[in-house]
Amino acid sequence: MLKRAFPWLYEHDPDPAEEGAVVEVGEKVVLREKRRSDIDDDYGWRVDEELSRLDATRPITMSFEAYRTYAREEMQYATSTSKRLAIDTHDGVHIGNCMYYDINRRRGVAELGIMIGDRRYWGAGYGTDAVRTLLNHIFTTSDLDSVYLHTLKWNDRARQSFAKAGFREMRTVFRNGYDFVRMEIRRDEWEAARSADDDPDRNGSHRS
Repeated sequence: MLKRAFPWLYEHDPDPAEEGAVVEVGEKVVLREKRRSDIDDDYGWRVDEELSRLDATRPITMSFEAYRTYAREEMQYATSTSKRLAIDTHDGVHIGNCMYYDINRRRGVAELGIMIGDRRYWGAGYGTDAVRTLLNHIFTTSDLDSVYLHTLKWNDRARQSFAKAGFREMRTVFRNGYDFVRMEIRRDEWEAARSADDDPDRNGSHRS
């Protein structure tokens, strides 16, 4: 409350999100903490009509200045029920964001969301790797038992990408005027897939 009422008292406080600390590294992507320099990209993606349609939302209409204030507040005041991360390429290009939210530790579940905003990286495996990398982070740093998501039923490319990352299609869900497919992955399924990936015999190699 003090920071909201008297922000000038804290203007020299270090901002942990500003560092963009690396959280998890995948084959194609790096997941890191959000930082203020992401705001330009994020705003551009949030006003994009095609990206909004793929996310079953509407483009935001607030000004950039209003969005910047909102985004900086969101970074400043973390919540225990959601975690939002930036997606970078290995050479440091910010290409999207991912998150897990509605975290319910009593039930051991959370929902996953992802957006690759930079179209230059569509269809090249970056989204799938980002999902796999986020799952690695979730299952190795928390005691959550399962992760689920909702993707638009007509979005075959997204459904295929999530399936490659290990998600199973569970059922169709209708909400807010859209048909979604609920997909899910359990911890034991993730562990089994990781063990298979680590097995050199199953990958066509042989132990010496």
